[in-house]
Amino acid sequence: MKSKKSFLKMAFRFTIGKKIGTGFGVLLFCVVVVFYTTYQTLNASIEINEEITTVNNPTVASLEELKLLTVRSKMLISNWIYQQSQADDPEKQKLNRISSRDYPFLKKRIKELAIHWSEKDRKKIKAVFVNLDELFELHEEVKMLLPDWVSYEDSQSKFLANFMVGEGGDINLKTNEILFQLNDLIANQKFQSDEVTATMLTSFSFLKQLFRILGIALVVGGVLIALFTTRTIVKPIYRLKHILLDLSRGVFPTKKLKERSDEIGEMTNALNRLVLGLKSTKDFANDVGSGQFSTNYEPLSSEDELGHALLKMRVDLAENERVLEQKVVERTAEVVKQKEEIEVQNEKISELYTEVTDSIKYAKRLQEAILPPDELVKNILPNSFVLYKPKDIVSGDFYWMGEKNGKTYFAAVDCTGHGVPGAFMSIVGYNALNNALTQFDTPATILDSLNKEISQTLHRNSSGATTKDGMDLALCSYDAKTKKLEYAGAFNPLYLIRNNDVEQIKADKFPIGSYFDDEPKTYTNHVIQLEKDDYIYVFSDGYADQFGGPKGKKFMYKQFRDCLLGLVGKTMSKQRDHLDSTVETWKGPLEQVDDILVIGMHIS
Repeated sequence: MKSKKSFLKMAFRFTIGKKIGTGFGVLLFCVVVVFYTTYQTLNASIEINEEITTVNNPTVASLEELKLLTVRSKMLISNWIYQQSQADDPEKQKLNRISSRDYPFLKKRIKELAIHWSEKDRKKIKAVFVNLDELFELHEEVKMLLPDWVSYEDSQSKFLANFMVGEGGDINLKTNEILFQLNDLIANQKFQSDEVTATMLTSFSFLKQLFRILGIALVVGGVLIALFTTRTIVKPIYRLKHILLDLSRGVFPTKKLKERSDEIGEMTNALNRLVLGLKSTKDFANDVGSGQFSTNYEPLSSEDELGHALLKMRVDLAENERVLEQKVVERTAEVVKQKEEIEVQNEKISELYTEVTDSIKYAKRLQEAILPPDELVKNILPNSFVLYKPKDIVSGDFYWMGEKNGKTYFAAVDCTGHGVPGAFMSIVGYNALNNALTQFDTPATILDSLNKEISQTLHRNSSGATTKDGMDLALCSYDAKTKKLEYAGAFNPLYLIRNNDVEQIKADKFPIGSYFDDEPKTYTNHVIQLEKDDYIYVFSDGYADQFGGPKGKKFMYKQFRDCLLGLVGKTMSKQRDHLDSTVETWKGPLEQVDDILVIGMHIS
């Protein structure tokens, strides 16, 4: 009994194929109904349209033409009587053509069309033709009474002719009877044509309504089928897919999937069995991983490669654990020994770092000792400022000042490198500047002497076996009495701001430390007559080369010049503070790339 129920259940399963087939079958049926109805309606419309085109419209047109011909014949026969003329008069010829050519041709065409008429209308048109034949016979009688110009002089003939055409005459009565019959026929044919047209329009309206209803039905049916397919096929498959993806990531489902009686149900059952098997394998792997090597585990089948591999892993891990415990004991002793050695090394490194830091700090004090004190700067350059921002503890940039023969000398010097190497170079440069000042007066000759002395100090020979050490600087001498400024520069220019315009006094393009006996170079001495409210600036390249801003680019010399122009009218202390805050804002979170040095002076 149970097997019979199972067989019936299998036989009447509503499988995915049956679901899809049923849905598309309904859609196909609707499409067939629409196609068949459309085909029938179009065929009927074609027949109706052909009837209107070939019968109704030509019939009405021909009857209207016959009516017009009758009216014209009445007019022409009246003219025949009342207008005396010859037999070959054009108007008389027209009347003759109507009876001999036009009427027979039209009569033949109407008879051909009348084949498609009703029996009643065919009898009516036959009566019309009889009356027309009689009418044209009466016309012939009139023509015989008045055949030529002379016959109009016969009063009796003219009287008889007038009587036939006049009110109550045979021709007049016959013509009116024919027109009445034609009007009745025309009205009847128009009515039939309107009926046929209305029938065609009704069929089109029905087809349009059917299209609308079936269109809505197809859309609604399609949506329902799509929803049904989504709920019964797509969504379950997506759930199975997500579970498989979770399993591929090692995540197990929290709930058991609901069973079904179709192919998806079979996949669900298989997946449930897979999940149970994997959970059992996972639990065993967890126990083995936690060191519980006595846990019982049976592989899912004789072909379960993972299960057999886990059993082998349990045996191997038990042995490895025993070996590792022994190694841990040995390695622990070794690590303890290495830790003690590292601690000893750390103590040595700490001591060395302290010594190096102390040495650098001492070097900083030495370097600060060679820099002009603030009091000296205020005394010899009272209306000036110095912005000095080393990159490291000690700096490769330094500023130098001195006095001789009533003149004040000041320089902004940028030595090769920064930090400790730059600091050593700054001491060498400081001593060389002091020596040169004792021997020479103009900035150019001082730089020539400085170049030679630095080259001899740093370069071993003149054959090119050199180091790249040296310095760039701008050196000025200022006579406060005459307001005359002399300037010479090695790569570093001088900026003169006068009348809100920046003038750049260019430096020579070779650094201090590039002197050789076989090709000596000399520096240019620039003499500038200063005026009241002039501003003088000398500097190193650190300010313009600082990276920052919204795009992390260099500050650049153009922006530096614009910044200096914006300081015109401010005091020297405010200029220094503004330059300091500007470069700090520009730098932002970025690192300072080089030592920064700017010296400014105002001529009051």
